[in-house]
Parts: sequence; C-alpha cells; structure tokens
Amino acid sequence: MLIKEANSLGFTKAPKDTKVVVAMSGGVDSSTVAGLMKSEGYNVTGITLKLYDDTKPSNNKKRQCCAGQDILDAKRVSQKLNIEHKILYYQKNFKKEVIDSFIDSYLKGETPIPCVQCNQTVKFRDLYYYAKELKADALVTGHYVNRIQKNGMAEMYRAADLNRDQSYFLFATTQSQLNFLRFPLGNLQKNETRKIATKLNLNVAEKPDSQDICFVPNGDYSSVIKKYKSKSFRQGNILDTTGKIIGTHEGIIHYTIGQRKGIKISNVDPLYVVNIDATKNEIIVGTKKDLSIKKIYLKDLNLLTDVNKYYDNFFVKVRSTGRLIKAKIKINRKNNLGEINLKENEIGVSPGQACVFYSKTKIGDKVLGGGWITKADNNYLST
Repeated sequence: MLIKEANSLGFTKAPKDTKVVVAMSGGVDSSTVAGLMKSEGYNVTGITLKLYDDTKPSNNKKRQCCAGQDILDAKRVSQKLNIEHKILYYQKNFKKEVIDSFIDSYLKGETPIPCVQCNQTVKFRDLYYYAKELKADALVTGHYVNRIQKNGMAEMYRAADLNRDQSYFLFATTQSQLNFLRFPLGNLQKNETRKIATKLNLNVAEKPDSQDICFVPNGDYSSVIKKYKSKSFRQGNILDTTGKIIGTHEGIIHYTIGQRKGIKISNVDPLYVVNIDATKNEIIVGTKKDLSIKKIYLKDLNLLTDVNKYYDNFFVKVRSTGRLIKAKIKINRKNNLGEINLKENEIGVSPGQACVFYSKTKIGDKVLGGGWITKADNNYLST
C-alpha cells in the first residue's frame, strides 16, 4: 500500500513493503544498522561477504574485518533479529581485484589503499548487483557518511562524527550506486551506535573496531607480498638527494613516501623518504623540506558533480586522517586525468593513495569525487 509520506529511507511506501539488503561485516556498526532496519519494520536480508581464507589464527588483539569470527557474529546477530542471512563467497574476486592490486602497487613503489578498492569492487559493485538481483529497494551499510537526497539525486557528505567519517574511502562510489545506497549512521556518534546495539541486546555491542587490513595479519604488509611474490624482495641502494649512495635497503616494499622511521642512516637532520624509484630499485632520502608538495597528478577520476562549479570552494584530502586542503583542479576529460594545485602546504604525499574532493557547505562538507594519485611533485622531484 502506497503512502504519501516517505519512510526513513526515502521511499513512499510502508517499511514492511520496502526490501533492504544490509551488508553485515560482523562488527557493531553493520549489526546496529541491521537492528535499526528490523526495528523500523523493513523487510531485511543480511549479507556477509567471505573475502579471504583466514586459516591461520592471529595472536594480535586488534580485530580484522571479514574474518571467520566476524561471519559467525553476523550469523548470530541475524538469528537474534530473526532476519534472513546469506553468505557470499567472493574470495576469487577479492584476490584478483584487491590483493593482487595491493601487491602490484607496492612493487611499483606506491602505497595502496585496499579498503577503497574493496568498496569499489566486491562491495559496491558485486554486492550492488546482487542486491539488485534480489529486487531490493536499497543496499544499506554501516559506513559513517551522510547521504542527502536532492531532486531525485543523492549527494554524499562527511559524517557528523568526523573522527569516524569514511567518505575518503568511498570516493569511487558512482552516482547510480549512491542513489541505491543508504547510510543510517551518518548522523550518529560512535558511542551512540554502541548504545543502540546495547539496547537491541546485540552480542557485538562491545566488540572492538577493526584495526588492520583484513588480509594483512598483524599489520605486516611484507608477509603478504612474501606469500605471493617471494622473489620480489631485492636489496638496493639508498641515495641522498644529490645521488650519493649512503646505504642499502632490503626491498622497496618496506618504504613509503614521507617515511622517517626504519631508514637506519644517521644524519644531522632527520631523513625522510622523498622518492621511490621502482625501476632502479632505489630509495631516495632527504630532509622534511624536500617533502613539501604543491602539485599532484591523478588518474581514474570519479566525479559526482561538475567540480568546476566549486572553483572558489574546492578542497582536497590526500590521506584518510588528513585535513581538507584548499586547492585548484584541472581536468583532462578525454583521458580522465586530473592535476591538483595545492594552495596550502602539505608533505609526504605518495602515489597509490587517493585524493578526494570536497566543498564546504552550510549542511556539511560535500564529496565531489576524487582520483588516484600517480605522482606528487615535492621539492625534490620538481628541482
């Protein structure tokens, strides 16, 4: 039966007639979302993705997402809520789209962000299509990001809890996906989410947040690369900015632009990694001044709006925990490339990371899109 007033998800029909798929990772956020949807009377199906084979137990107390215990927790929450629950086995997709890309990126001297690629592929692409096949009205997730509907189109904004905001990791979301997605936690603080989970009597109410990349045990990136490409660890030279050899390294995968610790070379001024030359298998180190960035080059842009309309109100974020930086952008639409000119100082930007675009508005920081960093002209590279 149709009703005139829209429900909490924006559909002009009763919640019981609105079918939603909830992406359930087994953590408190997605479990709370499933509980909220059920309590509001929606027709809920919970779906958990098995993305990798976690055959070896970890002694690390930090929780990883999408592991065996998480799948069990998602199943228990679904049983508690009395909702249908499905498990999708996406290990092959995840290996190809995320793990292989992660390894290849490191071997190129980049610093990848697998969580963005996971959202871009198996979650917001493959799961999106599966939810469509189920004739769902919406795909609902526990991400901390705001979605506002305007004139039939969805816009993305940073979450109310800026310490939990995940918009940086969702920049590659397409407009059609955003129209279909819902994010009920966008206006909540994390402590409010846990209170709701406790009120719903969910077993994961006090479960720790995930800390590590799911397929990287104990945060040891090199162990993943050793597992799949053991021959990629090659010793090479460490050079200063004049080209002088001042040390050796045990593989470029151990380094990232802006890194200070682990260089193990004494100097009057602290040394930082200012460039990684994968072709020559060399690490170049310099001072903090050498890291200063003014220009960034991007590929594979995803634009949610015409960014030129925000010429005087355009900001970028170059790391997930970073600040919004005033900038200008030039776009090569033919090749889907971008050139960012920073209007404020920034250091240590690495290829492989994301550059996400924002505009400051009265209702929040609006996400305009973003792209992948291919090169950042620091003081060393631009001389």
